Amino acid sequence: MQALLDAIATMALPTDARRLFHGRGGLFPGCEHLALDAYPPVLLLTSFRPLDDAALAAVGEALAARWRQLTDAPLNWVYQGRGEGAQTRLMAGGVPEPHVVTEAGTRYLVHLLRGQNHGLFLDMAEGRRWVREHMTPGAKVLNLFAYSCAFSVVALQAGAAEVVNVDMASGALATGRSNHELNGVKAGAKFLAHDIFSSWGKLTRGGPYDLVICDPPSFQKGSFVATKDYARLARRLPTLLAPGGQALLCLNAPELGEGFLRDTVAEQAPELVFAGRVANPAAFADASPDRALKVLAYRLPAAGR
Repeated sequence: MQALLDAIATMALPTDARRLFHGRGGLFPGCEHLALDAYPPVLLLTSFRPLDDAALAAVGEALAARWRQLTDAPLNWVYQGRGEGAQTRLMAGGVPEPHVVTEAGTRYLVHLLRGQNHGLFLDMAEGRRWVREHMTPGAKVLNLFAYSCAFSVVALQAGAAEVVNVDMASGALATGRSNHELNGVKAGAKFLAHDIFSSWGKLTRGGPYDLVICDPPSFQKGSFVATKDYARLARRLPTLLAPGGQALLCLNAPELGEGFLRDTVAEQAPELVFAGRVANPAAFADASPDRALKVLAYRLPAAGR
């Protein structure tokens, strides 16, 4: 755990939501189960292996010592243990309610004390930046597996005219509505609590779209299983996209590499042209890029191209 303690000893005072230590990337032997994130004003330690009281005390002491060097504000930190007997504990200080964080000037609601997903996936920061940079003013966007609609907020800020957010979880979409309100971009946002695979007719009639974003769970029983469902998704893309339109396809399954997604698209939607892979945030550096988050950009050629 020394690599984590060393990272804490040199960390800067976080202002935006971001990852501070990424043991999961395999670059720090012995720390593969550990991650430290900042959701200001709260720090979140996640372990995918049980930590005993001595280990938690060592982390707490390191955080307290560094925090005293950085600020006079109180230290707030939360521990979440994953796996069997998952637990979430407030270790020091408190958590704001509502808890609003920022990323690149955009505000998002998060919740650290309930569930394993906290409202904002930090590893997708570069994907959101890609959307911001590639948005065509007046564009129409389809955001599939929208979760808390972070992509939608960024797209509307960047000039999109309309974003259709689709997700089976109405609770997540309710958070998405709040995120739009937080950022003053309510106009143009639509929210559909639908099963995507049962709604192709409605989604197709609402198109075509200048950008389709697909950020599904890698494995969620009853919702999406990447090994069989990404093919079903990919074959629909050409009918959803306007000529010249783009697709941003995401895959966060360590056991499935970039080749799986590229081969799936090549087989199911050969009309689409691969435009490149979006780099992950530097804080999420990984010894094996194929195990890390994959974010691939595609485009549908315009007529005659």
